Amino acid sequence: MSENKAAAGNGKRKQMTGYYDYNLLVCLILLMSFGLIMLYSASAYEAYTSSNISSNLYFFEHQMKISLAALVWVVFLSKVSYHFMAKFASFLYVLAFVLMALVQSPLGVEEFGARRWLKLGPVQFQPSEIAKIAVIMFLPLVILQMGRKFKGVWAQIVVFFTGAIQAVAAWQFTENLSTGIIIMLITLVVMVVALPKKGKLFWACIFMGIAAVAGALVYLKTHMDVLERWTQTGFAFIDGYQFQRVYEWLSGGSYQIHQGMYAIGSGGFFGKGLGNSTQKLGTIPEAQNDMIFSIVCEELGVFGAVLLLLMFGYLLYRLFMIAQNAPDLYGTLIVSGVFGHIAIQVILNLLVVMNLLPATGITLPFISYGGTSFLFLATELGVALSVADSIRLDEKKGKKHTPGEREKNLLTNT
Repeated sequence: MSENKAAAGNGKRKQMTGYYDYNLLVCLILLMSFGLIMLYSASAYEAYTSSNISSNLYFFEHQMKISLAALVWVVFLSKVSYHFMAKFASFLYVLAFVLMALVQSPLGVEEFGARRWLKLGPVQFQPSEIAKIAVIMFLPLVILQMGRKFKGVWAQIVVFFTGAIQAVAAWQFTENLSTGIIIMLITLVVMVVALPKKGKLFWACIFMGIAAVAGALVYLKTHMDVLERWTQTGFAFIDGYQFQRVYEWLSGGSYQIHQGMYAIGSGGFFGKGLGNSTQKLGTIPEAQNDMIFSIVCEELGVFGAVLLLLMFGYLLYRLFMIAQNAPDLYGTLIVSGVFGHIAIQVILNLLVVMNLLPATGITLPFISYGGTSFLFLATELGVALSVADSIRLDEKKGKKHTPGEREKNLLTNT
């Protein structure tokens, strides 16, 4: 009798097959390739005219090396258990805070008027990017340890401030308010996914925060003299240059944004042709960075912009599917955090380029130039692929098997 049961058990196990999201990996490769093409087009002129750069391929070659290394890193991470990675989540959380604090030490490097970089030997990077991954990996662990207690207000406050600590550190230590905002939004995404039955107090706090921001903008719009004074002196914990960006936005937009809008408008439906942008010829400063979407629109038109947005949309769709079918709640929450981070960063970048938000310096994922941002975004996708690699398929029914369904209901059961 026991032998028959064992044979039946082995038969069931044989019916399950591994799952790997090749679609997500291919989408990442397509975005990388598209980004490299547009990066070369947007940066060649600036590299050619720069006295410190010897080749017009400088930005392209640097980003290509990072892309290839990142792709290998993603594949490697996808084969590492995300439960094994979870063992280092608390260490990563503390490390991110310490590294951001070190930016204010002699190891910190100031570029473009902001002290955001840390140089350790030959390596220079932005530690605030590590904070995003730290929050994505660590917050779900805190929520899981709380269990049903997370339904309580005080438990939600604890989780909220766990994310807020990293957000404030990014703001104060690395002078990067936009990254602090992104970290807070990632925190909210993870909390919302973890608590399907949202409490009225939770949503009330969110709406109050939105109302407060809207009210502050209305006040500043009607008191531009006050805002202009704050651009010189600052106010509370906010520096003057951050008020300067808000002042320029409320006044109609900065020079860089205006030129980016001209580039978008002149592209038409099919664009001027790859490499034929005129706004990148010194008119848009640092066109290969956060304003690269305007170059996409100018050279490839609405068609190219829609194609790029469809690739981002499909990337987010694959992340959504992985989160839906993750084997346990921890996998669901970390992939939801990755989903939230990429979606938030894409949306904020596009809103800035279209002058719907003040300039923030937020890059367009996998398209803009920047080694640190690129590598850590790829790391997040590697973790998401690790979750996907743990999904098992029922060969007979063709359905995804999620043995952790009972754990997913941990926070909703009474």
